[in-house]
Amino acid sequence: MLMAEEAEQTHEKYFDDQFDDEEVLFVFRKHPVVMRKGLILGMLGPLIGILPCLFKPTLGMSFFFEGLGVGIILGLILYSPSWISWYFSVFIMTDQRFIQITQKGLFHRAVADLSLAQVQSVNYEVSGLQETLLGFGTIMMQTYVGDLVIHDVHHPSKIQKELLGILRKQGVDAGYTAAPPPKEINEETEENY
Repeated sequence: MLMAEEAEQTHEKYFDDQFDDEEVLFVFRKHPVVMRKGLILGMLGPLIGILPCLFKPTLGMSFFFEGLGVGIILGLILYSPSWISWYFSVFIMTDQRFIQITQKGLFHRAVADLSLAQVQSVNYEVSGLQETLLGFGTIMMQTYVGDLVIHDVHHPSKIQKELLGILRKQGVDAGYTAAPPPKEINEETEENY
C-alpha cells in the first residue's frame, strides 16, 4: 500500500497542466521551416556588424572581427523569438486529451485542450512544391466543437497515423465506422403508427 502511494507521488510530469493520472503518449512540434523569417533576420546581424568596414576599409581587421562578433550576437537576438515560438509550441496527445500549446514570442502563450472523445476524424494535406519537397503539411482534426487545424507539421502522414493509432488504442472511434443505415418503413410498420 505504501509503495503504491510513493509511486503516485513520484509520477513524472511532462508539462504543467498534466493530471496525476494522465499519461503522455505522443508529443510533436511544427516543422522548423516556421523559423525561416527569424533565420533571415538573424543572418542580417553579421552583415550589419561588418558594414562599417565595408564603407571605411581603413578601420582594420581587428575592427572587422569585433564588428562580426557584435553582428553575430545581434543575429542571435533577432533569431531567438522565432526559435522560442517554435520550441515552446508543442502538441501533446495523452491518454485522456489532446493539448495544443502555442507560444508567440516571450509573453504570449495560448493553450487549447480537447478531450479525445470529442475527436471525430484526423486528416492531413500536403499541397504545393515547398511542402512536398520539405516534407511538411497541415493536419485537420474534426471535432464536435469545431475544426482544429495545425499548419506546417513535419511529416503529416506519419503524425496522422500515430494520432489515429493512439485514438484506436484509447477506444475512440475517429471516423472508422459508417453511419447506421436508415430504417426502412414498410406497409406493416406504417399500420402500427
